[in-house]
Amino acid sequence: MSGFNYSNFNSAKMNAVPPPSTLTTNTTHKKMNSVPPPGNLGSGARHNTIPPPSSGLSKQGYSTMTAISQNALTSSWGTGARKRAVTEDEYFDQDDEEQVPDLAYIPSPGSPTRLEMSKKKALEEDDEDDPLDAFMAGIEAQVKQESQQSCSSSQQHPKAVRNDLEEEDNEESYYRYMEENPNAGVLPVEEDGIEIEYDEDGNPIPPDKKKIIDPLPPIDHALIEYKPFQKNFYIEHPEIKLLSSTKASELRKKYDLHVSGTDIPKPVASFGHFGFDDKLLKAITKAEYSSPTPIQAQGVPCAMMGRDVLGVAQTGSGKTAAFLWPLLKHVSVQKPVEEGEGPIALILAPTRELAIQIYNEAKKFARVYDLRVICAYGGGSKWEQSLALKEGAEIVVATPGRIIDHVKGGATNLQRVTFLVLDEADRMFELGFEPQVRSVCNHVRPDRQTLLFSATFRKKIERLAKDALKDPIKISQGITGQANEDVTQQTLLLPSQEAKREWLFGKLVELMSAGSVLIFVTKKLDAEKVAKDLLVKEYDCLLLHGDMEQAERNKVITAFKKQEVPLLVATDVAARGLDIPHIRTVINYDIARDIDTHTHRIGRTGRAGMQGTAYTLLTFKDKEFVGHIVKNLEAANQEVPQDVLDLALQSSWFRKQRFKKKDQSPNVGGIGLGFKETSSSMKGFVVSSSSSSPATSKGPATDRLTAMKDAFKAQYMSQFRASTENPVPPPPQPRRKKSRWE
Repeated sequence: MSGFNYSNFNSAKMNAVPPPSTLTTNTTHKKMNSVPPPGNLGSGARHNTIPPPSSGLSKQGYSTMTAISQNALTSSWGTGARKRAVTEDEYFDQDDEEQVPDLAYIPSPGSPTRLEMSKKKALEEDDEDDPLDAFMAGIEAQVKQESQQSCSSSQQHPKAVRNDLEEEDNEESYYRYMEENPNAGVLPVEEDGIEIEYDEDGNPIPPDKKKIIDPLPPIDHALIEYKPFQKNFYIEHPEIKLLSSTKASELRKKYDLHVSGTDIPKPVASFGHFGFDDKLLKAITKAEYSSPTPIQAQGVPCAMMGRDVLGVAQTGSGKTAAFLWPLLKHVSVQKPVEEGEGPIALILAPTRELAIQIYNEAKKFARVYDLRVICAYGGGSKWEQSLALKEGAEIVVATPGRIIDHVKGGATNLQRVTFLVLDEADRMFELGFEPQVRSVCNHVRPDRQTLLFSATFRKKIERLAKDALKDPIKISQGITGQANEDVTQQTLLLPSQEAKREWLFGKLVELMSAGSVLIFVTKKLDAEKVAKDLLVKEYDCLLLHGDMEQAERNKVITAFKKQEVPLLVATDVAARGLDIPHIRTVINYDIARDIDTHTHRIGRTGRAGMQGTAYTLLTFKDKEFVGHIVKNLEAANQEVPQDVLDLALQSSWFRKQRFKKKDQSPNVGGIGLGFKETSSSMKGFVVSSSSSSPATSKGPATDRLTAMKDAFKAQYMSQFRASTENPVPPPPQPRRKKSRWE
């Protein structure tokens, strides 16, 4: 490591081992000798003489690269001795590639670098296992594991094996395959493939899309601590106090109201008698309400007293406002709803259209008290509705299925509900929501206030009223289920569907001049056809049916309400709850599925005391339904055309009801079982036989027995054929010759 020829270089500091003298004197082995330092290097004087070429120094006196490399080799071997020759075995054991050291120097023992290199070398030695040995070891482990699994499976599931046959035959193979593959050979059934049925006219009958919604689970109200709340807000007006019971009864008779219950308040005559705030009265006046309708005059005081109300009134009578105004008064005095709490008032409606209409009406009056209103219905964004419910709202208008989904999902709860309204409850039951409605009622606190309103009333509703309402006041206006008397009904009997179409096109201009026109068609395909025909005739019309998306349905209803288009063709989706005051004419292009739907169709006009006209177009194939229309017309004091009455009399059920004696029971008397009207002689025979019968004591059993005897005798006589005086002899039978054996 000497011979760098630096000035002031002290060779003693390097501790280099000087080469042996034998190596320095021998000139033949220069390759193995280290370069001797100049003589004057230790003295510090600069060496200016040019060294010889073999000395390892450059002209300037510095060591050359060759000398430096020779010094490195000498230091690595330790001595300058010749390297021992490699044997043949050692030569072949060496790697083909020369190993390149990781470092250019050998680290000293105990240093961090030396320790790290030793660890790395140990890991490399561990990795250098024989691959064949590793492969064989893996195979042995796998064989051992499979043998253990086979032993355990044979112990758990012992199988009976036939030892008399080496292989299974075709039959055994077939049974084994069918046992392992039970669905082999069965055609896959597509879940989306719906079998479509067609009616007598060739129209496809849409399949039921009813989604079964599980009701809410039962709840134990004894485990929940409810806070008390105020129910009674009614302060009787001095003018109403002065009314005597006789005058109150006369006022109810004038309104055609039938009220039953205990502690019934007197009806009112104006909005000032309700005792509302001035700001609410201003909102009522702004909404163009002039005077309370009969159901409002009696229903609002009952609800303001905190009583449960069962209201049955004709369509367009103002039922929505009758429960909205007491609801707002009830909610406004309670503590506002905070985030995460449920509503104070819950209104259930059967359809999304009715729910949206109630929501718009409630929002109009809720601004007075700064109350929040939310509408939750199927077809709307469930995520947006859940966010709004989590933020909290005092009033929620919902359909039964969607509010159940939100309660189950944790978006809201019904613990704070103290005011429950069931609107169009009969329609909810028709749609199959009875278990859902009952579960919602059971989830609300028992001491709530409940109002139930509907246009028609059935036995199921009466049972619900007994279960959900406590000591209710029943208010009914007119005959239950009758049509509105403010609507002029005209029923037309036409020969065919083409005649209906011609009548519609010939009458439509006259009808549209009076106001908006609503055309009801029973089937969706027929509604699309009628709307298309109207567009071909250049009538601007809208179409509404159940297959449309909810956003599109809302758009159509909004455009019709704003009178952007004066003509709407709709199915029974629009038959209930829609309150559009400017409808002046309703046309029943097809008859409804039942009389209740027919009543609600007619109720889309003549709203809130306004006058309207309803046309019903009939054909001869509608004879079974015409009887219901005739009864509806007579109940509403409307004129019944003679041809329509004659068509209704062709129906057996209407004819029996029409001519049945008032004091005669339908199960006693009459001709009896098995009677057939044949000829006049037959009728005389029945009369004579009954007259010739011995006199017996009168009574239901005796009359029925006599009638049965006469009926069976008449049936026998109608099928009996007497013989003639000269009967025709039967043809002679050919004589057969007897055999000798006979």
